[in-house]
Amino acid sequence: MTALRAVTAHLPSRSVPVASLQKELDLSDGQLRVMHRVFGLSEVLREPTGTVAELMLATARGLDALRGREHLVRYVVQARTMPAVAPYPVNPLHEVREALGLGHAQVFSVFQHACASGLLAVDLCGKLLAADGDPEALALVLTGEKTFTPAARTVPGTAVNGEASAAVLVGVGGERDRVLGYATRTHGRFNAALSLTPEVAAQFQQAYPAALAEVLLAAAGRAGTSLDELALILPHNVNRVSWVRLCRDLGIPLEKVLLENVPVTGHCFCADPFLNYRTAADRGLLRPGDRYLMAAVGLGATFSAMVLQH
Repeated sequence: MTALRAVTAHLPSRSVPVASLQKELDLSDGQLRVMHRVFGLSEVLREPTGTVAELMLATARGLDALRGREHLVRYVVQARTMPAVAPYPVNPLHEVREALGLGHAQVFSVFQHACASGLLAVDLCGKLLAADGDPEALALVLTGEKTFTPAARTVPGTAVNGEASAAVLVGVGGERDRVLGYATRTHGRFNAALSLTPEVAAQFQQAYPAALAEVLLAAAGRAGTSLDELALILPHNVNRVSWVRLCRDLGIPLEKVLLENVPVTGHCFCADPFLNYRTAADRGLLRPGDRYLMAAVGLGATFSAMVLQH
């Protein structure tokens, strides 16, 4: 059974008010008010000088569980939203592998699920480790990207993107943070992502709540539990209003969804569910045996959910 052996987060040094990005993001005064009042967005995290490799390294070096066990790491995987994060021939993931002393490990990236690729990477690493047959072997999943282009800075009408990162050490077996169920579905008619026509974009917004609800219910079903039995939902940090609507539709108490990072981090690509895990764990919101759910949506459009037991 796939398990999260350790999770760390790195929060960049600079907190930027969304209002100061109005010109950069080409927001009208009305759109900015919606960002604040409806979406609940106040600030985003940015690293003024850091590179993608430095973001991943800053997080990975916080994994105390990795020290002394580097020889057990079989895979180093970058889960990312964008197909390209650096110009050829630069390869940030190879830089990180060497800097961490993991030159023996196989490396690859997954981005096919966009911002839901973090959950995909955890599931895939668990399957690879199980197939390898070594119960001690580990995989390192890295997330975090730079908002280095206009398209990377915002999801128009939905979110403002930040640069926090997270690292996950994945293993097989163990008693904590075990994956009980994973569900994902791609709605290919929305594959144009940021280039959707206004008509199709409106269809995506209309389909969004039901599509996300579907995978939440599917993941819970595969875990042999119900949404009512979950102690906590760790969302992707796009905005507040989408979760208010989903909770209303599913009858879930809004307080079950950890939304406190939404106003202050921005949407940090594939890192969001793991950033929220770190917040929940640090605040003592998860007790041994609690079941909780991670959720993410990637443009294109992939909806994913994963149920785990702490």
